[in-house]
Parts: sequence; C-alpha cells; structure tokens
Amino acid sequence: MLSLRHVGGGLLKGLSLLWKNKNFRRYLAAALFFVLITLLVSFDFVPQKVNLQVGEISPSTIYAPRNVIYVDQEKTAEERQKAMEKVPQVPEMNQEISAAVRRDINQLLDDVKQIQANTDAEISERASQLKALLPFSLSEEVLTALAGGNPASTDQLAEGITIVLTEVMDQGEGITSDQLEGAKTQAASKIAARQFQEPYKALGQALVKHSLRANAFFDEEKYHMLQQEAAESVPPVRVNIQFRERIITQGDVVTEEHIAKLQALGLSRPEHTFNTLFGTGLLVALLMAVTLLYTYIHQKSIYQNISYLNLIGIIVVIVLFVSRSIMAINISQWPELGALLGYVAPLAAAGMLITILLESRLALLVVMNLALLLGVMSGNQFDFGLVAFVGGVSGVFSVSKLSQRGDLVRAGIYVGIANVVIIAIAGLLSGLPWYLLITSALALGIANGLLSSILTNGALPYLETSFGITSTVRLLELSNPNNPLLKQLMTDAPGSYHHSILVGNLAEAAAEVVGAEPLVVRVGAYYHDIGKIKRPFFFIENQLGGDNPHDKIAPSLSTLILTSHVKDGVELAREHKLPQPIIDIIEQHHGQSLVSYFYHKALEGDRNETVNEEDFRYEGPKPRTKEAAIVMLADNIEAAVRSLQNPTAGRVEGLVRKIIKDRLMDGQLDECNLTFKDLDAIANSFVRVLSGIFHTRIEYPDMKQEMERRKTRHAGARK
Repeated sequence: MLSLRHVGGGLLKGLSLLWKNKNFRRYLAAALFFVLITLLVSFDFVPQKVNLQVGEISPSTIYAPRNVIYVDQEKTAEERQKAMEKVPQVPEMNQEISAAVRRDINQLLDDVKQIQANTDAEISERASQLKALLPFSLSEEVLTALAGGNPASTDQLAEGITIVLTEVMDQGEGITSDQLEGAKTQAASKIAARQFQEPYKALGQALVKHSLRANAFFDEEKYHMLQQEAAESVPPVRVNIQFRERIITQGDVVTEEHIAKLQALGLSRPEHTFNTLFGTGLLVALLMAVTLLYTYIHQKSIYQNISYLNLIGIIVVIVLFVSRSIMAINISQWPELGALLGYVAPLAAAGMLITILLESRLALLVVMNLALLLGVMSGNQFDFGLVAFVGGVSGVFSVSKLSQRGDLVRAGIYVGIANVVIIAIAGLLSGLPWYLLITSALALGIANGLLSSILTNGALPYLETSFGITSTVRLLELSNPNNPLLKQLMTDAPGSYHHSILVGNLAEAAAEVVGAEPLVVRVGAYYHDIGKIKRPFFFIENQLGGDNPHDKIAPSLSTLILTSHVKDGVELAREHKLPQPIIDIIEQHHGQSLVSYFYHKALEGDRNETVNEEDFRYEGPKPRTKEAAIVMLADNIEAAVRSLQNPTAGRVEGLVRKIIKDRLMDGQLDECNLTFKDLDAIANSFVRVLSGIFHTRIEYPDMKQEMERRKTRHAGARK
C-alpha cells in the first residue's frame, strides 16, 4: 500500500510538473485542435449522401440538384483504347536482307555452273560435287541430271529466281517472321509455275526455301509511341448533367455510369480510406503550421500567449462545427436549395471575432485557411470556399475600425451583400437556373451575413470573459454614459464626472498622435476617478462653493483621503468587472507623484522636521503603458488649466509643457515607453484641444441697456 501510494504520488507530481511546462501545454493544445479539425473536415454528422455500390438496387430516385459538366473517365478510357487499337502495326523493310538473299543464291548457282562446265570429270563425280556443295538435300536423280545439265539453263534459273524474289520480298511490305513460311511456299509455287526443266525446278524450289529470310521487322518503341499519340489526341468525354435530371430511378440496378454521375454531383458518400484521412490530416497540419509561423514572425505577442492560440483554435472549431451542422440539414421539399447550404457557412464570424479580439491580418489568414477547409469538407466544392472567403474578408474589413456596437450589425449587412454578389457570380459560372440563382443568392447570402453577425455577437462576451481580452465592443459598452458606474459618478461626484469627460477628450487626442489605443485611453479616462464616489466632497471639483472639509483636518489626513481614491477606484473597478487595462489606468494614473499642496502646507506647520515627503506621495505604481501615462498627464493638465487665471494661448501652452516636464523630472514617466518626441506631440495635442475649450469669447452688452437703446430708437422712428 505504501509503495503504491508513493508511486501514485510521484506520478501526480510528475504530471503536475509536466502541466506547468508551457511548451507541453502548447503541444497538447495543438494536438487536440488538430484532431478536432481533422474529424470535422473528414466526417459528416448526419450523412445525407447515398452510399451505393455497382450491382445494388437503388432504394430511391435521385435527381441532379444542379448543372454539372464532368469528365467520364471510363468512357474516355474506352475511346482512347479504341484509338490505340486502330493504330496499324506497319513493319519496316530491310533492303540489305533482300540483296543478301540474292547474292547468296547467285553465288551458289555460279558454283553449280562451274561444276557443270567441268566436262573432264565424270557425271557421277560432278553429281557428288553438287551434293557436297548444296546445303540442302536433293535426290540422286536430280543431282545426276543437274551434273549433266547446261550452264545456260542454270543462268535461266537464276534469272527466274531473281524475278520470284522481287515479287515475294520486295513488293508490298516485305516478309515478316510470321509470314516467312507462307512466303517460302509462295516462292516455291512461282518457281514451279515457270517453264523450267524438272531438275531445275527442284533445285530452284529447294534453293528459295533454304535461302529466303524475313526482311520486314516491327519497331515496338515507335509503335507504342504512335499508340500514345493516338490516345492523347482523343478529347475527354464530357457528360453534361442538367438540373433536375433523373440520375437513377428507384429499383434500378446501379451501374458504373450512375456512380460516376453521383460522384460528380457530390452525392456519393465515399468510404473514408486511410489515404483520405491521412491527406486531410496533412492539410490541416500544414495550415496550422502556416498560421503558427505567421504569428511567430509577425505577431510574437500572440505566439507567446498560449491563451490567444487556444482562442484561435476554439473559434476555428466552433465555426467549422456550425458549418458542418448547416450542411447536414436536409430540405426534402427543395433538395436543389438544400444542396447549396454550404453558402451559409459563417466563416465571416471567425474573421470578425479574431479581428475584434486579436488582429485583423491574422484574421485574414485564418479566413483563407477556413475557406480551403470548407471546400474539402463539402466534397471538393470549392465554390463554397470561394464564397466563404469573400464574405470573411468583408467581415474583417467591416469591423477593423469598430467605433460603436451598431457597427457589428452593419458588418453583418456588409457580409450579406458581399455574399449575395459572389453567390450570384458562382451560380452564373456553374450554370444555375435563374430562379434558383436569384433565390440562393438572396436567401443564402443574407442568411450568411445575419448568422455571422449573430454568432459574433453571441460568442464575443464569453470569449472576452474566458480569455481576459478587452475588445473594442466591451470598451464601447463601458464608454456609454448609461453605464451604472458612470451614472453613479455623474450623480454622486458631478464635478469629477465632467473632469473625467474633459480628460478623456484630451487623452484620446494625444493617444492618436503617438500610436496608443485611443479607445482604451478614453474609457480609462472616464473611469480613472471613480474612487472619488466614496468621499466626493473631499475633492475640490465637487464642493460647489461650500466649506472645504480639508480646512478642519491635518494635511497628512487630507493626503491619505486624497490618495485613497486610487485604491477605492481599483476596488470598485474589480467589483464591476472592468477590464484589466482600465484597472491599470485607474491604479497608475497618479503614479507616485507628490500631493504638493498638502506637503507644503505641512511644511508650514510648527514641526517641519517631522514631515516626510514619502508620506505625501501616491502609492503607485508608476504608469507602465503609454495609455496610463497619457491619462496621468491629461488629468494633471486639465485640473491645472481649469484653475488658471486668464487662460491665454501662451499661458496654456507654457503650463502644459511645465507640467509634462515636472512629471518627467519627477521620474513618473520612467517605466512607460514614451519618447521625447512623443511627449512633444502630446503637448501639442493638449494645447490644440485646450485652445478649443478655453477660447476667447466676445463680451456681450448689458441686456437692460440694450433694451433701453432699442426703445429710444423705435420711438424716434414713430415720430
């Protein structure tokens, strides 16, 4: 028992250490998303396609849901085989063989003539010489007759054989090896038909049968090349399937032609072989690698944040799941429209969510990958992928500059319009009938846009909360004056509320010129003083001319009350679940700056030696982002300019630059990444906005004096 507990404890400890490893969690998540995406792309939820085999009986009648032109591979192969069979196998004649045969025969007959001309020898001796000379056997009677024969007769035989060889070997296509025996018989027959003496006929027949050889041969390589050229010259056999054409009738025996048509229409459900699944897995792995490589090179912060990578994977899985569910819907009343439901796949939702939560260029890459996967998922119907890609790109661009929540609704409308156009184009290219073209473009395109918008709106709050991302939509909601926290600030601390609005205007303008997040800055400025709700009347802007409670308490206590509004604001922000960037601005908007008024007031007391400067500073931390630093400067400058007597343009600019310099020299800007160039741009921006607020006004005349003047003028006119 103890050993088992020890082993179990060690195993749990090892798994715990392994789980804490960042790379292990990254690889585990990648493997999980790889499996889920591969399964979603490869398998149908509710297979609506038929699974017929050749020789089976069709259980139902199937009609074509659209026009399709496809290549019939079987008929194309048959036509090409016929073309190959028609290629003639023509042998090539070798004239050297014919000349060699003639030369051999003439040489042999010359030797025969020499033996015949040797009259000094006895006939029997000459017959023996002929027997030894001839490479074939002749009877003794024929040999004796030839031995006593006339050489002139032998010359006539040679001439006759030459004529026969020309007729047999040189005319036509020559003699192939298969034709050799027939050629020998033919040549012997021609010799027998000539007017030769019998011994010479026997010699001529034996001679041609022995000497005749094949002189025509086939070039196999050339023949196969000609066959290949003939096959390639045959165009593919294309079959045109018309919309609503009956593919197979219930009760028919399934043939190869039926299977080919069903596959061309995407109605045949192929069995998922290992090769198919392996190929899909390779495609998914490749697209995942491309996405990770892009984030590694161009979006390092996203690549290093496992939560963000998981967010991308979850969005992809959700969108593919919804797309697969839509394509599984069976519209029995209108099957031709049901076959086009792939156009409703809401890939634009993925593009919009990733754009809002992360980054727009990454969203474009994900949309492109999803469009390719959708084409594979729908049975290689890449027109679905094309429509989804165009709609997704439209969605990305529609929300890239989100300024209010209504833009999400408009984004869905833009996606719908883009889908209507691209579906119409795809329908024209595929030859859809006009009534189905218009219906599918309007109904499916608009449905895609609405579904993408609904899915984006529905998933956005959950994804924001789960992954701790502050989206533009969330910030827009927080900037609404009807937000409960802002309404409470406006009611309980109206001076602080209006101060926050002015700070927001100043900070947003400055953020735009230095490349910070304007919306984050504006919302952070709205909420930076919410801690003043707890003790509003201890702040000068909320006293409205009444008694100042700080006159009755010690400077150290006043400082504690003033500085506590930062801590109170952070607590309120967390209680109302404000985003972390806004909480950071609330916490850092004073940094560790000095409450100079009460510090100097304390110094003026009787015991200066007991005053510690650190006791009169905010707890911090110092601003760590551009956004927090901009809010700090805008907060200080707005309060200072408000108290400025005779705020001329020159005095305002001088005060702005002095405050920025003081904060810089005090070290409050040490931890943010603002440059001197940024600070100069911020100062110019503040001066420009403040000039619009504290502009010179004309002095209106006293209303009573003006009325008396007008009465006098009107009385004179009546007289």
